[in-house]
Amino acid sequence: MSHPERPLQLTITAKGQVTLRQSVLEHLGIKPGHKVGVALLPDGRVELRAADTAPSVTKVRGALHRNRERPVSIEEMQEAIRHGSNR
Repeated sequence: MSHPERPLQLTITAKGQVTLRQSVLEHLGIKPGHKVGVALLPDGRVELRAADTAPSVTKVRGALHRNRERPVSIEEMQEAIRHGSNR
């Protein structure tokens, strides 16, 4: 890894892209295919961080799917909650 007195320099491609060196990826704790968050700081600097890895709600859609059983309605859920709280 680079030393604070000698910052790491990267080259910008013709497409405006930067390739991060393996040492940078390791420092961020990310692997190819992972997302990186970018913060634009007011003094012209940029901050890179590993993006949040928590799954979005859309990725867990259908996780509770029950094969060959009909979906439970909101009313049925509320009724089950009422009966459960009377125990």
